[in-house]
Amino acid sequence: MIPAIKSFQGEGAPPYFRLRAALSYCAPLFVNGIALPFFPVWLAGLNFNDHEIGLVIAIPMVVRVLVTPVIAVLADHMTERADVLLWSGALSLLTAISLYWTSDFWPVLAVYGIQGATYAPYVPVVESIAMSGVRRWGFDYGSMRVWGSITFILSTLLGGQLIGMRGGAAVLPVMVAGFILTTLMGLFAPRIGPTRRRNQPISLQSPTGNLRSPQLLITMIGVSIQQSSHAMLYTFASIYWRKLGFSGTEIAILWSIGVTAEVMVFFLSKKLSRRFSAWTLIFFGSSMCILRWVLFPINFGFIGYFVLQCFHSCTYACVHTGVQRRIVASVHEAQESSAQGAYYFYNGMFLGLMTLVSGYLYAWLDLSSYYVMAGIAAFGLGLVIFACGLQARNPAVGGGAHGAS
Repeated sequence: MIPAIKSFQGEGAPPYFRLRAALSYCAPLFVNGIALPFFPVWLAGLNFNDHEIGLVIAIPMVVRVLVTPVIAVLADHMTERADVLLWSGALSLLTAISLYWTSDFWPVLAVYGIQGATYAPYVPVVESIAMSGVRRWGFDYGSMRVWGSITFILSTLLGGQLIGMRGGAAVLPVMVAGFILTTLMGLFAPRIGPTRRRNQPISLQSPTGNLRSPQLLITMIGVSIQQSSHAMLYTFASIYWRKLGFSGTEIAILWSIGVTAEVMVFFLSKKLSRRFSAWTLIFFGSSMCILRWVLFPINFGFIGYFVLQCFHSCTYACVHTGVQRRIVASVHEAQESSAQGAYYFYNGMFLGLMTLVSGYLYAWLDLSSYYVMAGIAAFGLGLVIFACGLQARNPAVGGGAHGAS
């Protein structure tokens, strides 16, 4: 939960805001629930090698680094940020359809790279709209975000069933269906007007920091580096589990249980936010991330990987909730989309670079490459600890130790 100072639900909020915001998360995470675990399987079906798979997965991430901040800043100055969702969904749908006519490495790389650009602003703008609901009307962030994670689980289970029946050929049709949903949600998403400028009245206490605050920038960079350590898992886990003999359904269960554990964190976010600061959530999640990658090369069988996937509740959900609280505590609503864009910029940049490197590391070190990921997570944690020290020395910037921080 991202706490607001007061609750103003019912005073100016669009009809069914929480439902429409939740569904706005569902559409893109339906796509992610198919693409993240199973698009590498589709690429492997085209006989791409590890280096080529790593490059194809990495390029859209790098492209998003360039596109997301630009679109996010424009969204902050648009009459309706939700209009970005319509264009993003429609253009992404066209690229997904185009993949039907591509099978060679360079065409696939080009089309998937374009999809990275068109799809880049979707989730950050949804986050921006949801966070405006938190700021203006006191809605609970976790109660909206959680339904996207539930949709991810369902789409992953669906993908696992289809992969088991049809192999990698099942990936593209479901991705196309997902992008149809993202386009429709561009029409249905809440229309809440532009972000509030600093000279406009606002019912919530304004943060005292800004987007250029060193502690916020270092926090976002540190968290993004820690999150980038998931690149090896995202790119090669499904392929590795198939080599171990796990069925498509078992692989889908492994992906789904991680997101199920993530869902539990979002459901409990209000209680967690009352008991723990944002810094504590980030520190704990990052520490569990280090442990996760140290244990991953040990083959404990399906049950062992089932337990390790539950760590995702800490390594992603706790950290993500914590950094969102830090953003709310540090920037004004007029910079909300820009702040989300900056966070996704750093996330995309480091995740893209690490995904690109992961292809070479996996080919060179095999499962030992996860020890490198543990080191990356530790470095990210170190940066966040440094940022916390900066905030502690200047508590007026970004909230106090017991408030939204």
